[in-house]
Amino acid sequence: MAEFDEQRPVTPRPSVLSLNINSKSALYAAYMPFLKNGGIFIPTTRKYGLGDEVFMLLALMNDPNKLPIAGTVVWVMPSGAQNSKAQGIGVHFKNDESGVEAKRKIETLLGGVMQSSRPTHTM
Repeated sequence: MAEFDEQRPVTPRPSVLSLNINSKSALYAAYMPFLKNGGIFIPTTRKYGLGDEVFMLLALMNDPNKLPIAGTVVWVMPSGAQNSKAQGIGVHFKNDESGVEAKRKIETLLGGVMQSSRPTHTM
């Protein structure tokens, strides 16, 4: 019979989220360039707290390959908040190979659009 050690903290596994972005305008609205390693807003009704670890599979435009990215929740938008903005979380990409690659791909796809003053899901 297995014994459970109550003294040992249980480290929760990061949750896995999937996000498909099919247009440049949707990517612009979701991307968070003001974060050091880049980040993305993910619409979700699931409850998250600041600092929660998440793992996402991100599909960009017509690319059949999904980007596997680990990150940390740095923004939480509850339902009904700030001018009816979408409920969800902002995830800061980790400073690792997948995070660097995701930031590079997103910024390449957005190009000059990143200088726009159009509103986004976060700021």
